[in-house]
Amino acid sequence: MAEIDSQYTKYENYVNRELSWLEFDYRILEEARDKTLPLFERLKFLSITASNLDEFFMVRVASLKDMVHAGYTKPDLAGLKPEEQLARIEEKTHDLVGLQYSTYNRSLLPALRQNGLRIVTSHEELTQEEGQYVDQYFRTNVYPVLTPMAVDSSRPFPLIYNKSLNIAALVKEKDKNAELDFAMVQVPSVLPRIVEIPGSGERVVILLEQIIERNMPSLFVKHEILAAHPFRIMRNADLSIDEDEAEDLLKEIEKQLKKRRWGEAIRLEIEENADKRLLKRLKKELAIHSGDIFSINGPLDLTFLMKMYGMDGFEHLKAPRYTPQPNPAFMNEDDIFTNIRKGDILLHHPYESFDPVVEFVKTAAKDPQVLAIKQTLYRVSGNSPIVAALAEAADRGKQVFVLVELKARFDEENNINWAKTLEKAGCHVIYGLLGLKTHSKITLVVRKEEEGIRRYVHLGTGNYNDSTAKLYTDCGILTCHPQIGEDATAVFNMLSGYSEPLQWNQLAVAPIWLRKRFLRMIKRETDHAKAGRRARIIAKVNSLCDRDIIAALYEASCAGVKIDLIVRGICCLRAGVAGLSENISVRSIVGNFLEHIRIFYFENDESPEIYMASADWMPRNLDRRVEIMFPILDEDLKKKAVHILDVQLADTVKAHLLQPDGSYAKVDKRGKSPVCAQEQFCEEAMAAAAAKRGEEEPENHRVFIPVEGEPN
Repeated sequence: MAEIDSQYTKYENYVNRELSWLEFDYRILEEARDKTLPLFERLKFLSITASNLDEFFMVRVASLKDMVHAGYTKPDLAGLKPEEQLARIEEKTHDLVGLQYSTYNRSLLPALRQNGLRIVTSHEELTQEEGQYVDQYFRTNVYPVLTPMAVDSSRPFPLIYNKSLNIAALVKEKDKNAELDFAMVQVPSVLPRIVEIPGSGERVVILLEQIIERNMPSLFVKHEILAAHPFRIMRNADLSIDEDEAEDLLKEIEKQLKKRRWGEAIRLEIEENADKRLLKRLKKELAIHSGDIFSINGPLDLTFLMKMYGMDGFEHLKAPRYTPQPNPAFMNEDDIFTNIRKGDILLHHPYESFDPVVEFVKTAAKDPQVLAIKQTLYRVSGNSPIVAALAEAADRGKQVFVLVELKARFDEENNINWAKTLEKAGCHVIYGLLGLKTHSKITLVVRKEEEGIRRYVHLGTGNYNDSTAKLYTDCGILTCHPQIGEDATAVFNMLSGYSEPLQWNQLAVAPIWLRKRFLRMIKRETDHAKAGRRARIIAKVNSLCDRDIIAALYEASCAGVKIDLIVRGICCLRAGVAGLSENISVRSIVGNFLEHIRIFYFENDESPEIYMASADWMPRNLDRRVEIMFPILDEDLKKKAVHILDVQLADTVKAHLLQPDGSYAKVDKRGKSPVCAQEQFCEEAMAAAAAKRGEEEPENHRVFIPVEGEPN
């Protein structure tokens, strides 16, 4: 591999990964602040910013703190040492949280009240009738569940679980000149956090912690409560597993999961204007740095807004629910294998239904001609029909091999349960590979037919999760192409044994081959541009933070290659910088669906190559994970894939453009027709299904016309 020119690897040419991620959360917050969106959709986006920030602290901030504790001082690709990164993160996250609560208090709360929903902000504002109902609700439903905890010489400071919501109090015995004592109670997660107060007129809800705080005197009888404030802590939840020492990976991960409850406290959220004595005690007991304390002007943990989104009676304040449409290739009486034999099928979720993927495994499980099913599972749903089908296949005597990736972050426990279920059913289960995460999405079905053994393959950009397939945008292909089938067999032989193919026919697999393949294709476009031939790169990924890839893109840009990047989240590349990246544009689309597809387009001197993959352009995907990139070979499917890119590049509604300074700005709509890529794909899927049924197209269907210069 050619050496990277040092002019492209200077620190100033890169954006810090963590600060870029925070920019992504700001883009989601911008949706929550957009008054043109239905009100309850704005609640949903604000909730997402909160859950995102939680994970960011538990994993990314926690990792940086571990580096600081270990004395690690190596700078990142933007030249920032761990301590410097933490300082900038501290400043930016405090600003972000301030904007979250400004949005909640000044914009969303008044708008909800205007639309007939009042959220009680303090139990002191309750009317007499409301107070009576709340107190009765406490006595009947809440009090029996609570465990008030005092802290004194005989009762040590309690273990406070990660992400749990608690109320801390300073108490003193009545009628005595006693010292102040610390006490607390955990707000039980087993009870609904949102409690609706019945009555006439407007709908009124109160949060559970307000109900408990109102009734604190009944928890600490004979004590005077001098101060009581809700608080919440975030702990280091990054698993540390020495796989070389772990004889049984499943047991080791189960042990590490328990440790998440009491990892180092890395963030404390507490009600604004909390009693200083109480805050001092919490700070001391949790050993937390002042910069990691967030004073919150409103309810802690805004993820409750997602539950509020689900309240009945406010459908007029939500975006119309979209139903994934059937793919026209399956709208006939033929079975799934017959349809695949007719030609490769490209699926585009959630615009098109995920059902064919589930049906692929279900049919294979029942089909007497199917000899074997092999599949990788990274994240699956809580009641997975795919897992049930795999278990049924094993029960019917088929060879079933499943790689269940136990190291899928925050899905470890779920995956452990599925692994045990599959093992009991008779499947051959492995838990991933030593030192690697298996992030690829592949299913192989081996079927005995009249012509001999035929291999059917599904390859995807997203997980085998029927729930998230309604929320995440992903693509997949179903094929019986002999070379892809041969490669799929090689993949599973590599995963289950020690074999490694001498070469691949169609697939490119990380961690050994994929990085080189990407760099080679980028270099080919660079060489074409230098020779005056047609050169173009379009890539749609979730994240871009690999130095080698970015440097290669800079070199291509300087050679004259036009590069359009669609990057949902982290982007460490600087776009539009003169003499470096003036031929590179970067856009991020934040909409109702989570953008998750990875598509790569290389012009190749008018012989375009188009690929899809499970991998992003990140070191972890290219070097530390098993990932698969697969080509789109069918000419009609190539056009469909290019159309997906066309529409996203033309988005003027949800797209944000990366600026040279690392900030993002909405697309300037002046003189442009409004194009919302996600809405466009919904309309196209409905129109295609309607046309297949012989129905008229929906009235609101719009024909998309690519903008000039796109590879239509």
